Amino acid sequence: MAKAKKPKHIAIAGNIGAGKTTLTEKLSKHYKWIPQFEDVEHNPYLNDFYEDMPRWSFNLQIYFLNSRLNQLLEIQRGNETVIQDRTIYEDAMIFAPNLHDLGLMSKRDFDNYFKFFETLRSMVQPPDLLIYLKASVPTLVGQIQKRGREYEENIRLDYLKKLNEYYNKFIEAYHEGPVLVVDVDKNNFAENEEDLGEILQKIDSMLFGLF
Repeated sequence: MAKAKKPKHIAIAGNIGAGKTTLTEKLSKHYKWIPQFEDVEHNPYLNDFYEDMPRWSFNLQIYFLNSRLNQLLEIQRGNETVIQDRTIYEDAMIFAPNLHDLGLMSKRDFDNYFKFFETLRSMVQPPDLLIYLKASVPTLVGQIQKRGREYEENIRLDYLKKLNEYYNKFIEAYHEGPVLVVDVDKNNFAENEEDLGEILQKIDSMLFGLF
């Protein structure tokens, strides 16, 4: 039997509080993959954005797009398997349209941003596997409260709900490569070894053809 090609890029997508970072850590440990996290600490726009969203939304999204693109180029240049906490698609297909819908990004800025994203998208490879952490709003809220990040305290329920709608639409329309959907309402991989084992089994069969 031919040996399965070594995957280069695994990406985890999911709403705020879905458990992306936790799953990234667990999978990187299990498979010895290199984890890539979002650098929230050194983001020069985040605080300004939370103070005045319409003024800083475009700048913030461009900053995210650039840092995510750099991550992807790094992955393509390297030889190791990298697991990425959040994808380049989420910024453009979920967060930016949501900001535009809420009146926090002008149509002109959004159109400019989205065209730029489409250009970049044509230049990079999609992930070998996209893992989507699907969670209901109550589950998200519970997990956000548990981790107690100060700037997340004021996230509104309707905001999370709207992001969820965008996520589900995005996943339904995503045909760039294989997708594994994990229902976080039912699968507590953060605390339950058996639940994590279930995810590992699915990843093994999708990536390495192990049954």
